[in-house]
Amino acid sequence: MQSSTVSSPRTATGAGALMIGGAAVLWGTVGVTTQALYDTSATNALSIGFFRLALSAPVLLLACWLFVGRAMFQIERRDWWLILALGALTATYQVCLFSAIRFVGVSIAVVITLCVAPVFVALASVRLFGEQLTRWTLLALGLALIGTLLLSGGGAGLNATTGATITGVALALGSALGYGCIALIGRVLAPRYHPLQPIAFGFTAGAIILLPIALAQGLVTMYAPLGWALLLYMGLLPTAVAYVLFLFGMRAVSATTASVITLVEPLTAALLAWWLFDERLGPAGLLGGALLLGAIALLYRNEERR
Repeated sequence: MQSSTVSSPRTATGAGALMIGGAAVLWGTVGVTTQALYDTSATNALSIGFFRLALSAPVLLLACWLFVGRAMFQIERRDWWLILALGALTATYQVCLFSAIRFVGVSIAVVITLCVAPVFVALASVRLFGEQLTRWTLLALGLALIGTLLLSGGGAGLNATTGATITGVALALGSALGYGCIALIGRVLAPRYHPLQPIAFGFTAGAIILLPIALAQGLVTMYAPLGWALLLYMGLLPTAVAYVLFLFGMRAVSATTASVITLVEPLTAALLAWWLFDERLGPAGLLGGALLLGAIALLYRNEERR
C-alpha cells in the first residue's frame, strides 16, 4: 500500500512530462509543415496563419466547454481586452514566424523565436512584475544577442542574399517579441482562469483579426489535397492537441521542468529541417544555436534559485 502511495506522484509526473514532451515534438513540426506548404502551393504567411488558428479554434472551444462548461464565459470585462490582445499577438507572432521561414529557413527562424522569447520575458518581468535583474539574466541576454548574430551569418544551406537574411532574422525577432508578450499576458491571466479559456478565446480572436487582413492581401484558398491535409494537420495536432497536452501536463510538472522539456521543440524542428529539406547550419550557426540554448539554461537555473 505504501509503495503505491509513493509511486503515484512519480507516475503523475512521468505522465505529465510525456504530455509536455509530446506537445513539444508536435510544435517542432510546424516549421517543416510551413516549408512544405510553401513548396507545394502558392500560399503566403497570412493565409497559413489564418487557417492554423481557424482550424484549431473550434477544437479548443469544444475542449474548453467539456472541461469548464458554462463557466468558460465567466470572464471579467477588463480581461476580455487582454484576451483580445492575446489573439492579436498570436496572429502577429505566427505571421512573422511563417514569413521568416521563407527567408532564412526553418532552423534559424524557430531557434531565434523560441530562444530569444524567454530572454525578453525575463527582462520584461523585471519591469512589469518587480522581479530581480540578476547577473544570470544579464549573462543570458548577452549570450542570446551573440547567438542571434552568429545565427544570422551562420547560414542554413540557403541561397539567400544578405538583405533577405537580415529580413528573415528581423521577422524571427519580431516573432520572438510577440511570443514573449503572449507569455506575459498568460502570466497575468493564469491565476484567474482555467488555462484553456485564454487560449480558446484568444485563438478565436486571432483568426477573426487575421481574416480581413488576409482577404485584403489575398487569402489563398486553392490548395491541392496535400496542401489541405497539411493545413488540417497544423491546425489540429501541433496547435489544438498540443496545447491541450501541454496544459494538462503542466498540472503534474513544475514550470522550470516543463520549460526544459519544451527545448525538444527547436531540436525537433532543426532535425526535421535537416532530414526533409537538407538545411545545414554552418559552424557559426551551430555555435549561435548553442549560445541561445545556453541562455535558456541560465534562465532556468536562475528560476530554480528563485
